[in-house]
Amino acid sequence: MKKGLKLTDILVTIVISIVFGIIYKVWGPLYYAIKPLGLHLDQFIYGMWFIAANVAYLIIRKPGVALLAEIAASSGEFIMGSEWGLEVLLYGGVQGLFAELVFAAFRYKRFGLIVLSLAAAAAAVGSLIMDQYKGYIGDLALWNLVLYIVVRLIGAIVISGVFGHYLVKALEATGVTNLVRPASQKDYDALQ
Repeated sequence: MKKGLKLTDILVTIVISIVFGIIYKVWGPLYYAIKPLGLHLDQFIYGMWFIAANVAYLIIRKPGVALLAEIAASSGEFIMGSEWGLEVLLYGGVQGLFAELVFAAFRYKRFGLIVLSLAAAAAAVGSLIMDQYKGYIGDLALWNLVLYIVVRLIGAIVISGVFGHYLVKALEATGVTNLVRPASQKDYDALQ
């Protein structure tokens, strides 16, 4: 497998990211609607903001795709008028970088559910670092902070890891990803 990104890889990653950028923009009001319910349920759905990196990586499977996907998705969200303004670009870059580090740790050779879940958790850790830096979580009591972190990590794994895995698996089954990357039996086996 060639390691460098081709123009086609970049364009497909950006198209995937634009779709997720639109989803991210729509997800913001849902996040705020759930927030008053308490118990950090809003943190559970926060995992959606990490999915572009995982889905794009599973489809393209090359270095740099996860980072590019999150930056492009957050850029799309920003252009559509994100309620968080320019901050989404910084979050997107950090989240994409943390996911990319997991894929790099596996030398871009593993594509299964465990690796995807680790990348989702890493992106969540990146977002938590940003939350601390921005002062969003500094005043939480210890029990509340632990709940906040645990719920975000679980949500990241469920939405970006597990759901992202099965989303790409469904796309693989339709054959749509063959337009970008011919799937081999080894690819299908890696998704199981």
